[in-house]
Amino acid sequence: MLSVGACTSPDALAEVRERAYATLLGSALGDALGATVEFCTQSEIRAQYGVLRKIVGGGWLKLKPGDVTDDTQMSLCIARSLAAVGWSPSDIAERFALWFKGWPVDVGNTCRRGIARFINHGTLAGPFNEGDAGNGAAMRVAPVALVTLADSFLLERWAVEQGHITHNHPLSDAACVLVGRLIHLGCTGQPRARLQREVDGVIRQFPSFRFSPYRGLATAYVVDTMQTVLHHFLSTHSFEECLVATVNQGGDADTTGAIAGAIAGAFYGAAQLPQHWVRKLAPALVSEIQILSDHLVECSPLGHGQPMVM
Repeated sequence: MLSVGACTSPDALAEVRERAYATLLGSALGDALGATVEFCTQSEIRAQYGVLRKIVGGGWLKLKPGDVTDDTQMSLCIARSLAAVGWSPSDIAERFALWFKGWPVDVGNTCRRGIARFINHGTLAGPFNEGDAGNGAAMRVAPVALVTLADSFLLERWAVEQGHITHNHPLSDAACVLVGRLIHLGCTGQPRARLQREVDGVIRQFPSFRFSPYRGLATAYVVDTMQTVLHHFLSTHSFEECLVATVNQGGDADTTGAIAGAIAGAFYGAAQLPQHWVRKLAPALVSEIQILSDHLVECSPLGHGQPMVM
């Protein structure tokens, strides 16, 4: 892995910034691709699309091609907060609340409950809840991974803190940290075998994440989500192949797509992102992602920054 000192090289830091950009952009692409077939079964997808390979919009939300959902929108809330004030769970929660009050196109039930709790009671975390083992915290952790590059302990603490705004469950916590660690490894150019070892270590601690043999479930339950993401990331060999395989599993396809897109984007880099997909996204979104990803890397320990804590 690149060390903080190694990133004094402009070329090395430029590569990290490129992979960070691919992380956030890859997540948005997975969201936009997968939203079309969210809640569909594999047989329904085959009947309508054969294999979904293009960003075409539609789906149950009746989206325009390139529209993104809560996965990307909540990630942007976190990225904008980090860029504006540094680490502040209260600022993140305020941004979630403002976004929620704007009637977004979709909000997951657990996120909805957690944001409503913050609005009504001002609490940044609820108590442990068996119903909080959803994927809504892991889907938005990518900006936290970028601003903590080179500091795994900071990643673990902040990934869980942002998660607890809406989700308080050990499986959600573990998924947030694992996604963040894989992004760290991808952004610093680690080989697939190193990412596989990271996954294996987490599975030893949380055996429910074991994905071999793959059960084919892609629900919003964070275990099913992580099994789907890990199976397709580790069994494919390009960004596009990974994302197509993931979202064609159906189920909670915008979120599995967003998480797979973040990990695969970090691993494969921006050059592998299909340009015909990128062109479907709003130019303003792509531009903002570039600006935010650069800023997060610059503020990270790897970029010789020191993330502010409010």
